[in-house]
Parts: sequence; structure tokens; C-alpha cells
Amino acid sequence: MRILLVEDDVGIGEPLVGGLERQGYTVTWARSGSEAIAADPHDLVLLDLGLPDIDGEVVATRLREASAVPIIVITARSDEIDRVTLLDLGADDYLVKPFGFRELTARIRAVLRRASSGAPIEDQQVTVGRLQIDHRTRTVTFAGDTVTLTPKEYELLAFLASDPGAVLSRDEILRSVWDEHWWGSTKTLDVHVASLRRKLGDPAVIETVRGVGYRLAEPVS
Repeated sequence: MRILLVEDDVGIGEPLVGGLERQGYTVTWARSGSEAIAADPHDLVLLDLGLPDIDGEVVATRLREASAVPIIVITARSDEIDRVTLLDLGADDYLVKPFGFRELTARIRAVLRRASSGAPIEDQQVTVGRLQIDHRTRTVTFAGDTVTLTPKEYELLAFLASDPGAVLSRDEILRSVWDEHWWGSTKTLDVHVASLRRKLGDPAVIETVRGVGYRLAEPVS
């Protein structure tokens, strides 16, 4: 597996490169945002937000526009607004400094496993009321308008739409859309639901069932 490490701090970058290579990964070390954007395709990106030339959030956006490569963001900023922004940009996971190397490698394995397996995608179009999901092209329209979603937002919406009207528990959603061994904050789900509601333009489409989870409330056509 090829990992692109985007980190300008030599004190962090050098031990990470050495440790990851000892784990069997091939690592390319980019020390600036411009280097990261110009790099060849990789299987996963470790992206530090505090870069000297380009804001890390801009780099994440550029990388996501170019491909669906899994991105794990490394940040020293732990406040909630940063987490919301990261997930909205399409980051698959994040780590807040300081973190342990074992935690990092566990996150890498989990993200790569989700990316390689994923949920089965049928070659068909699903229509639920005003919502249309084309699994073949991974495109979404709502009330005739195209909706641009991050990979994880798409997977979440597709999972809810797989059984419209049914109440899906938080644990069930996290296991299916994220990972069966997900140990991150359950707020991740709430952040993605909030983002979906905003992008669809109708918060009532995804209903919160207090104490249980969520359901797609859009009536079946």
C-alpha cells in the first residue's frame, strides 16, 4: 500500500515515515501542500492541516476533487467546528495531536479496509420520493437538482435509502457505513446527517428518532 504523508514538521515526519515503512507501507513524504497536490496517486493520504504554503483544508478539497482516495487528517485543532469542516471536506477519519503510532496504524487499517470492501453497489437507480440515487455513477439528485456529496455522505444516504421509512439505529448505521469495529465519536454520524440535511435543502427528509437513530422520511414514489 502506498501512503502519501503530508507533513512539514521534520520531527513528526521522519519517525512516521520510518515507522510506516517498517509496517510494510511505501511512503511518499510531501512537506508542503503544493507537493501533495502534485503527487502521483496513492492508496491513502495522511494530511496535516498546518502546512506552510497552502491551507490543509484547501489541499483536502483539491485531493478529493481529483479522486476518492481515503484521507486521514492530522490536526492540532480539537474544537468541534474543525471536525465538522473536515468531515464536510470528505476526510474519512482524523487524529488529533498528540496521538500514538499504534492508534494511527489501526486507523489506517480500518480506513483501507472500508475503502477496499465497501457496501455492494448495484447497477441500478433508486428513487424514493424526490430523491434519486444512481449507484452506478454514485450521483444523487433531489427534486431534480444534483446534490454534491462526500463519499461518506453518499454511503450514509444510500444506506438510509436502502430501507426508506425504516428506523435504523445509530449502532447499525455506524457498523454498516463506517466500520463494524468503529470506536470514534458517535458525533461523526450527527455531523454527517446535519450536512446531508443542509445539502438536500429539506431537513425533514432525514428524521431523528430520539433514543434510537434515523430514518429516511421521504415517501416512496
